[in-house]
Amino acid sequence: MQHYLLSIYQPAGPAPSPEFLEPIMREVGRVNEEMHAAGAWVFAGGLHAPETATVVRTKDGEPLLTDGPFTEGKEVLGGLTVIRAEDLDAALEWGRKLSRATTLPVEVRPFQDGSH
Repeated sequence: MQHYLLSIYQPAGPAPSPEFLEPIMREVGRVNEEMHAAGAWVFAGGLHAPETATVVRTKDGEPLLTDGPFTEGKEVLGGLTVIRAEDLDAALEWGRKLSRATTLPVEVRPFQDGSH
């Protein structure tokens, strides 16, 4: 089985209200349970706001640390799920379910050979 990364992108800015998020998180929980039951789920997690990021770059052989996100944008990486799937079609079906649950775009990307 191949591993796939399902990246969830959300609008930049403050988090929605708990009243807005509660039904979404309930649906995400259902999709995660379905992934577990199917043996597809490997790992998942939400991320703190982009402002909490630290970017590490190497310049002249020395690490340079910069506070904040790597790039500014209208959408940011909000969370991720790693799954096992037979093929891209199966992975895309999980991506569809996760996108419906979150109401957000989900990028589906395979890991390179040998990384699973």
